[in-house]
Amino acid sequence: MLNLERLRVLDALARHGSVSGAADALHVTTSAVSQQMTKLEREVGQQLLAKHGRGVRLTDAGRLLADHSARILSQVELAQSDLEAQRGQVVGELRLSAFPTAARGLFPAAFAALRAAHPQLRVRSQELEPEAGVAGVLRGDLDMAIVLDWHNKPMALPDGLAKASILDDPADIAMPEGHPLAGRAEVGLEDFADDEWITWGEGEFCHEWLLFTLRAKGVEPQVGHRAAETHTQLGLVSAGLGVCVAPLLGRDPMPRGVVTVPVRQQVRRHVYVVWRADADRRPSIRAAVEALRKVGADLGRSADRGRG
Repeated sequence: MLNLERLRVLDALARHGSVSGAADALHVTTSAVSQQMTKLEREVGQQLLAKHGRGVRLTDAGRLLADHSARILSQVELAQSDLEAQRGQVVGELRLSAFPTAARGLFPAAFAALRAAHPQLRVRSQELEPEAGVAGVLRGDLDMAIVLDWHNKPMALPDGLAKASILDDPADIAMPEGHPLAGRAEVGLEDFADDEWITWGEGEFCHEWLLFTLRAKGVEPQVGHRAAETHTQLGLVSAGLGVCVAPLLGRDPMPRGVVTVPVRQQVRRHVYVVWRADADRRPSIRAAVEALRKVGADLGRSADRGRG
């Protein structure tokens, strides 16, 4: 009889390509991964791993069993989903992640609504950038992740994921109140060719979007400061150190001395939630999607009124 947890270890090895990568994904030690693989090799009577330089690689038998493992684990997820659906109750544990402004802007109201409506559901959350959230859902570390892309730069999602839109999040440009463009009704990104930008971390999706968008307009951005949190960026703007893109979601309260002006090209982020398609029937996932979409709709109406 094949041990399910050992198949999970093999699946992690196949996904991450190394013992250390599998250990990180499973939150165990590298020696625990090696011990589980040794036991699995004894169970199947074949060598599943072979030395490859300073690491290891899957043998032909290892790749064959890893392919089966992915399907078996998916079937287990589907079985659990069907059992929850058959019971029809929103119970158990639900693990979610979100990028920082979504965690700030969506999680408090959504989780409060879930607790009131479904007291037997235990929700666990953490802040993760979109790429890390998607990876966590694929690995099974997370049940759901709130991610984003931009109107002109979509994020490619791997196969096997389902998604639901939460809201379209309009973004303004934030600048010090003494900036020459602070009194404008609207601005273009290219109007800030001579300003220093306060942006996100190197390699982050939003930072890459900003570079991509400005360069498409013939502007090579001057990046002065980087910060993951919108409120840190706005604090730097308040100190007169540059300008930044300021989406509506999670940015309030606005620091003193900062003015926001809409972008004439209507810069928007698409915010949505993803989960494994084989868990689609879980009542807890459906309840969470409903709660998040309600909060998103409320925020969207507030944004429209504020700009009306």
